[in-house]
Formats: sequence, C-alpha cells, structure tokens
Amino acid sequence: MPLRSTLHSQRSVLLTLVILLGSGFLATSLLSYFSSRDAIRDSIVNTELPLTSDTVYSEIQKDLVRPVLISSMMARDTFVRDWVVAGEKDPQQMTRYLKEVMDHYGAYTSFFISNSSLTYYQAKGVLKKINSNEPRDVWYYRVRDMAEPYEINVDPDLANKDNLTFFINYKVFDYNDNFIGATGVGLTVDAVIKLIDRYQQRYQRSVYFVDTFGRLVLTGASGGPQGAKIGQPLRELPNLKDLQRKLPKPQSGNYQYDALGDAHFLNVRYIPELNWYLFVDKRENGALTDVRQSLYINLTICLVVMLVVLYLLNRVLRRFQVRLEAQATLDSLTGLPNRRGFNYLALRAIQDARRDQTPLSAMLLDLDHFKRLNDTHGHLAGDEVLSGFADDIRRCLRETDIICRWGGEEFIILLKGTNNAGARRVAEKIRLLAEQHTYVFSGTALQVTVSLGLTELSAADTLQSLIARADQALYSAKQSGRNRVCTEMAVAT
Repeated sequence: MPLRSTLHSQRSVLLTLVILLGSGFLATSLLSYFSSRDAIRDSIVNTELPLTSDTVYSEIQKDLVRPVLISSMMARDTFVRDWVVAGEKDPQQMTRYLKEVMDHYGAYTSFFISNSSLTYYQAKGVLKKINSNEPRDVWYYRVRDMAEPYEINVDPDLANKDNLTFFINYKVFDYNDNFIGATGVGLTVDAVIKLIDRYQQRYQRSVYFVDTFGRLVLTGASGGPQGAKIGQPLRELPNLKDLQRKLPKPQSGNYQYDALGDAHFLNVRYIPELNWYLFVDKRENGALTDVRQSLYINLTICLVVMLVVLYLLNRVLRRFQVRLEAQATLDSLTGLPNRRGFNYLALRAIQDARRDQTPLSAMLLDLDHFKRLNDTHGHLAGDEVLSGFADDIRRCLRETDIICRWGGEEFIILLKGTNNAGARRVAEKIRLLAEQHTYVFSGTALQVTVSLGLTELSAADTLQSLIARADQALYSAKQSGRNRVCTEMAVAT
C-alpha cells in the first residue's frame, strides 16, 4: 500500500509538471502566433500591397499604357493630318506609315480610318470602307461622337483573322480642330492576359482591372476574384458587392473582404491613363502559411516535451526494466541485423541445416579501402556507400538468406540450402554489382570494390568456427589483391 501511494504521488507530481509545462508552452506559442499575424497583416496592408501596386503600375505604364502613348503620337503626327488634308492621294504612303509604326513599336496591329472617305487603312493595306449600318463598325462612330480623346476596347481584328484584340482608338483632328478620323494600335488580348499572369506569378498576388462602372475588364487566364470573367460586375460577386460604393471616382485605397472563410486584402489604384482601377489582391492564408507552420512546430515541440516527461515518468516507475535500446538487434544505418540479432538467427539456421541435412554456406564481406574513402570524402559519404551497398546485397539474396552488418564495413551472410559452388555464384554476383555500381553523395560519384570469403558448414562446425573459417577466406582475398572471392574448405577430421 505505501508503495502504491508513493507511485501515485510520483505520477501526480509529474503529470502536474507536464500540464503546467504544456500550458505555458501553448500560451507562449499562441501569443507569438497572434503577434506575428498582426504584424504580417500590417505589413501586407501598409507595405507589401502598395509596393506591389506601384511596381505593377510602373510596368503597366511601360507595357500597357505604352500603346496609348503610341496612339496619341499617331493622332498628333503632322504626316497623318497633312496626308488627310491633302486628299489621301497615295494610300500606300499611309500603309507604309502604319507598317513602320507597327514594326518599330512592336504593336500587333495599327490602323487609321478617314472620316471623309470612311476608308479603313491598315499596315497590310486598305482594309475596307466602313459603314454605319455594319455592327462591326459601330465602334468608330462611338469614338467620333465621344467627348474623350481616346478609348480602350476589345474587339475582333478583321485584319488578323478576327483575333480578339485590345484596341486603343484615338481621335485625330486637323489644324482647325475638326475631326478627321481615328487612329491607334492594338495588342492581342492573349498577350495582355499573359502579361497579367506574369505579374501574378512574379508577385504571388491576384491582379485584375475594373472599370469605373465596377465591371471586370481584364483578368489573368484563371479569371478574376472567385473565378469571375471579363465583363462581370463586382456587384454580382457576393463578397465584393459593396466594394463599388467604396470607390468614389477616382479613388485609391486599401480594403478587406472575406471569401470562403479566407480574409483578402485589396489595394486599389486608379489609373487615369486607362480610366480603370488596378486591383492587387492577396489572400491572408497564403501570407500566414509560414507563421502557422511555426505555430505547428512549436506545438509539436510542446507535445514532444510532454511525451519526454511521460517517458521519464515511465523510466522512474520501471527503472529496473531491461533497457530495450541496448538490446536492439538492428543496425541503425543499414536496417540489417547487428551481431546480437545475427547470433540468434545463425544458431537457428545451423540447427535447421543439421536437422534437414541441407548445406549452409557462410560469406564474410569487406569493402576494400573503405578507410581511404572515409578519409577522403568524409564519414557521411561512407555511411551513404554502406547503406547503398546493403541495399545492393539484399537484391542479390533470397528472403530466406540471412545478412547482417558484422561491424564497420564488414557484412556476413548465411545462405541456406547452398553449397560452396552456389555460394560462389552469389558472391561473384555481389562482387560485380559492387564493382559496377556508382554511389552518389553531394554530387560526387563514389565507387568501391568488395572482397569476399566463403566457407561451407561442416559436421564438426560451431558458429564460431564457421565464422573463423570465412574470416580466413576473406583474409586470403585481401592478401591476393582484393576485389575477389576466396573459399576456405573445412579440414577433414
């Protein structure tokens, strides 16, 4: 009874220690997590997204706004205005000009439409006469009548097999401010989408554009927020329906919304050149991945500490228990039985061989010049070779054969139901495999050879004498030049 009471007290004290330690560790981990989460949120809202938005905007000015500037230059080009005022006498002059613009600036297409002749000029030549009754020409009359100097729209390009094209349509006026036509350049929509995808991959943010009516006008290949497509209004997206009211024109700022239980941070920037909003969207969960992993690691450490304490409790209560680790029968590096395990297996194999009157062969293996390999490449390289060589041996043996790591770079094998001749075939197979196999460690190719000593169990043998004879055979293989197989026969009595 006193003993049971003492054990109960020990358990109570140690379990209380575990609970206190675990609670303290948990509280510290959670406080660290929430502190890091708040810092990351602040960094996202006030640093990361604005910087990303600035960078994307700078690239937009270079890659997307550039066509607007080219179109503006074309609309103010004296050649265009002089050529129209002079009566459009040589169409080839205009097509050459448009081709030069397209080639020089790398545009997908370039065009000019004369208001007087209603002729559609393109870099490839005169394309057609436009007509107010033609649905595909409606855009021109819209541009002619609008107050703004230019527009950006997406239409099929008649000159390029109706590929969907991102057009910048710029109004052209003569020297008396009379409207004389529309000019501009175009980019393929696919090219612009690839541009956005490049931004998204580079900055690990969602990037998309919204017009002043709250409609998505440009997204990456995977779509906009929640998979929204081009032309879809924000108000149709449950988590963004109120955002449009928060965007007075023009207005930039930071916003936050939740979608599918995940917080999103938005940086919105108005781009006056396009009359669009640039949205840079970042999921909070993605930013907190590292912090959560840190929390999980801390909690795992807490669990490990508690398990260690419980293990120590078990050691205290069972201090007279036989230490299993010291009696382990497997080699930790190769996973093969060690000497302790081998002795048990070998004695049983000898008993079985004598009972069944079947042959049993022993093979002792030693890697040649292994110390030199360790000294040259390090012990980790040596461990890699030992582990790989052990795997090679397994592939040469049957499941019934016994193999163990004898010590260092030595291995021992017992081949059941196998005489010296059969054992020699197996030994040669192992020797050749080792000779031809290249082991790789840290990019370095390593090669080894192996010397093998064989012997067969005789009627008078003990395990010790069998191993001693195999060892003598191995010694002979070493003395004969290594990388070979030698056999030691039992002395007849």
